[in-house]
Amino acid sequence: MPCRAARRLRQHLGRRGIFLLILGVGKTCWGVSFLVDPPGTDGLQLLTSLCDIRHWSWLWIIAGLVTTSSAFLRVGRDWFGFVAALIPPSVWAIAYLAAVIVGDYSRGGFVAVWYLTSHVGVICWAATVPEYSVPPAPRRARRGKGG
Repeated sequence: MPCRAARRLRQHLGRRGIFLLILGVGKTCWGVSFLVDPPGTDGLQLLTSLCDIRHWSWLWIIAGLVTTSSAFLRVGRDWFGFVAALIPPSVWAIAYLAAVIVGDYSRGGFVAVWYLTSHVGVICWAATVPEYSVPPAPRRARRGKGG
């Protein structure tokens, strides 16, 4: 029975929905971790000058929840989930780049590139992938009863 439910969920979500679901749960968990046990804020001075890192955790949590709920929408209506998924890593990348520019965190450039490639880049790529872009597996030729 659980396998049948998992298959139905997988069919309902499709590839894009599964991606959004995984991404949304991850972003939500990442944000909750900032609430439970706030990390160091090296390189995030631009953000923490505006408000505490625990307040910024809500950006990740809300974006994660929007991304997760968008996983259950039809293709074409799921775009809001991809946009929501882009916001937190983009904000973090900007903060790290600002820290490099003002000289507060020399490692920030590498962290910013990491956010821009492994988060923003992957999300932008996944948003452009059509739901059924992979051609079906070729069928083996059937042998006829020819003589």
